[in-house]
Amino acid sequence: MSGPPPSTPRTEDDAEVVAQSLEQPELFARLYDRYAPDIHRYAARRLGDGAADDITSDTFLIAFRIRSRYDRTRPNARPWLYGIAGNLIGKQRRAEVRALKALARTGHDAVTESWGASWVEDTDSRIAAQGPLAGALAALSAGDRHVLLLVAWAELTYQEVAEALGIPVGTVRSRLNRARRKVRTALGADPAFVSDTAEVA
Repeated sequence: MSGPPPSTPRTEDDAEVVAQSLEQPELFARLYDRYAPDIHRYAARRLGDGAADDITSDTFLIAFRIRSRYDRTRPNARPWLYGIAGNLIGKQRRAEVRALKALARTGHDAVTESWGASWVEDTDSRIAAQGPLAGALAALSAGDRHVLLLVAWAELTYQEVAEALGIPVGTVRSRLNRARRKVRTALGADPAFVSDTAEVA
C-alpha cells in the first residue's frame, strides 16, 4: 500500500481547525491531509507498512473522538497526533522488539528495509549497519526508544516530544541522552542517527 498522499500545507492553525470541527466535523479532515503522511511514515519505520496503515487510521479516529479535549492553546497538533500514534505503537511494542531482534540476528527484515537510508548512503554499509542498530534499539527501554525515534525519525523538537508524551522537557533530555549513549556504545561509533542535532527548546 502506498500510504496517504503528500502533506498539505497549513493555512490556519490546528487549534482553529479542531475548534471548528466541533460544529463541522468534516473540517477535521484538514488535519488528516496535513499530518497523515508524516504519521504513516513514522509508523512504517517502527512497525512496517501494513501496521502503519492501521496505526495512521486509528490515530486520526481517536483524535477525532477526543478532539473536544484538545488543548487549544497549542496551535500545532502534530505533537498531539504523534502522542496518540506512539500510544498505539506502544501497544505493539512486543512486535517491534521482535522485529528488531530478528533484524539484529539476520541482518534482514521487511519492517526495516528503509532504515538508515538517511544516515548511511552506501547500500552495503547500510545493510551491514542495520543489524547492530536494530539490536541497540531493541535493547532500549520503550520510553527511551520512543523519545529517540521521535527526535530522529519524526524530527520533533524536545518541546514537541514533551507535548507528545506528556512528560517534562527535562525527562525528554535525560531519556534522549541515555538512549544516545547506549546506542553509541552498542555501535562503537557515532552515526548521524544519534548525533545531537535536535532543536533544544
